[in-house]
Amino acid sequence: MHVIVVIAWIGSSFYFVFLDSNLPPPQDEALKTKGVSGEMWAVHGGGFYNPQKYAGAPVGINSKLHWFYWESYATWLSGFALFFLLYLWQANVFLVDPSVFVWRTYAAGLTAIAVPVCFWLLYDTLCKTLAQRRNGERLLGVVLLVLVAALCWLANHLFAARAAFVLMGATLATSMSANVFFCIIPGQRIVVKALTSGQAYDEKSLAVYGLRGKQRSVHNTYFTLPVLFAMLANHEGLLLNHPQRWAVLFVMMLAGVLIRQFFVQKHSWHQGKAAHPWPFALSGVLLIAGLVIALVPEQSKSTGELQSPVTFQQV
Repeated sequence: MHVIVVIAWIGSSFYFVFLDSNLPPPQDEALKTKGVSGEMWAVHGGGFYNPQKYAGAPVGINSKLHWFYWESYATWLSGFALFFLLYLWQANVFLVDPSVFVWRTYAAGLTAIAVPVCFWLLYDTLCKTLAQRRNGERLLGVVLLVLVAALCWLANHLFAARAAFVLMGATLATSMSANVFFCIIPGQRIVVKALTSGQAYDEKSLAVYGLRGKQRSVHNTYFTLPVLFAMLANHEGLLLNHPQRWAVLFVMMLAGVLIRQFFVQKHSWHQGKAAHPWPFALSGVLLIAGLVIALVPEQSKSTGELQSPVTFQQV
């Protein structure tokens, strides 16, 4: 269930980011009069589609309105259920590793719950304050990189390796779902209520909700690939057993952000709104290639042979 709803959430998220950056201004004067800021024609599955985006609030909504939020909620609920059953319920097996850090299981469990909550509260505060300044989004990005790096180091020095990787993924994923639950959907409900009530409304006030929703939606798309890596990498022993695994985790998460930026900016580049994003893709690939070289066992570097496999008895 968790994997299925994750695929649904990421698919819809990537598609709407594509639409947001890839809809050229309409040529039809009637569409401009209606407030359409971008439109495109697409063909898929034997049919033609004509998605349109409104710069502000449309005049009215006279058909069924589809909401995209259960993909996010189902992802978080199923993910937390897994985390509870595997890592919290069996903390002495999967969460605590005495060779990493010795502490009581209840303390480890409470800390594992507190980390995503505290991260979200700090992140939400930064979005409402730091990001509102001039060049605030760039500054926020730098602050988040430092914060994530610190959390990668801390998690891998407190928890078992697998738990540390999953916890980092869960921390960012919790912020993603919280963005949907606390910011995006409530703002959209206010806008929809204003549009369908028949009463007068202030377009500037409604635009604030739209801008905040877009901000959190954009943040979510950059969190996606780092979350996927953190969740999936805990199956790779070579990564988990590396003495500097916290750095491996952070570098790969950073590479995911850079590669995602390539795809986001590529849509704008096609419209002539941004420069070609190849430096981001190259940077991400070089980071991954550097890690691959660094992770090659030292013995294979010197002799050209792989190290002897660990035996079952040694395990």
